Amino acid sequence: MARGLDRIWIRFGLWIAATVLVTVAVLSVSVGLFAQHEYSEFQKSLPEAVRHELDALHGAGLEDSPRAMAIYGEYWTGDILFGEKWSLVIGLLVCLPVGLVTGFMVSRLVTLPLASMAEAAQRVATGDFSVRAQTGRYRGELAEMVRHFNHMTDALEMLERERKMTAAAVSHELRTPLTVLRARLHALCDGVITPGPDEFHTLLDQVEHLGRLVEDLHTLSLADAGRLSMQLEWLDLVPLVGEVLATFEGRLMEHAMATEIRYELDEAWVHADRDRMRQVLVNLIENALRHAHDGGWLGVRVAADTDGRHARIEVSDGGMGLSEEARRHLFQRFMRTDRSRSKATGGSGLGLSIAHALVVRQGGSLVADASERGGARFVITMPLRTDLTAV
Repeated sequence: MARGLDRIWIRFGLWIAATVLVTVAVLSVSVGLFAQHEYSEFQKSLPEAVRHELDALHGAGLEDSPRAMAIYGEYWTGDILFGEKWSLVIGLLVCLPVGLVTGFMVSRLVTLPLASMAEAAQRVATGDFSVRAQTGRYRGELAEMVRHFNHMTDALEMLERERKMTAAAVSHELRTPLTVLRARLHALCDGVITPGPDEFHTLLDQVEHLGRLVEDLHTLSLADAGRLSMQLEWLDLVPLVGEVLATFEGRLMEHAMATEIRYELDEAWVHADRDRMRQVLVNLIENALRHAHDGGWLGVRVAADTDGRHARIEVSDGGMGLSEEARRHLFQRFMRTDRSRSKATGGSGLGLSIAHALVVRQGGSLVADASERGGARFVITMPLRTDLTAV
């Protein structure tokens, strides 16, 4: 019953019915009062003996008797029909303002959340995303609509904040390599620096950094627009993880990072894009090499999730780990939570954002928590295919 009353059309109908009932009641009372006034005036106009006789007839229940009708016909000087018209007119004059006031109150009650949303929408259109519509004491569909509007405003505010942060971060990231290139090229032109292989390699490194940054931004923009191309196929993650780790063998040895690989599944078939999943794994291992190589350990585990319907790939390190604040913002673009995650390490600050976007685009999830050695652990979860007969 309570859920039914939350529906706006039911409550609006009840309010209209209440308005009609109040108006009819006011009309009836006003007509009755006017009739009572007319009868009182008629009683005062009667001779005393006739008035006593009429009261006796009323007391005996003979108000419709021939004698009573004869008294009314003899002493009622007014027009009965005219009196009834006046009673209706006076009743309408009394109930009209009551009905109007009640109608306006009902209209105000119904439209108040809509007016709040209209005012908030007007301010949002001018760029003020701090305003929120007010639900007041309302429940049901109107309150739900206001909550949805506020959620939409929250999302717009967050998107605007991210847009500004991204624009500022992009300009900052582009400024450094461009500044280096400009300064060194001017020095070459002025003869301050002698052209040579080392100098050309320095310039090339800056150009490569710019190229990676532009490519990463392009990938993220495609993901945001839902236009990121995916060549989905049934893919076994076990050999893919081995292939990616083999490409990092030399760099892992260079950083003296011991590798611990655990395959708890013989096969882990998922519906994914081979190249995109390779890119995700590369980004996660690159992140460990760049920011946690001091830990001297890299752990990779392929296993089934606790529900048995998902495959998990865990990439762990033995570094300093992540704070709670860092975990909340880890997959934001250009997010750097400490000095170790600086542009001096050679990264664009977009690797984890790209990995997250790619995994989500393929129907999976990517989260971060603490590893068994106190460092960071990134967990990729993908729907696992259990029926392999059709693969």
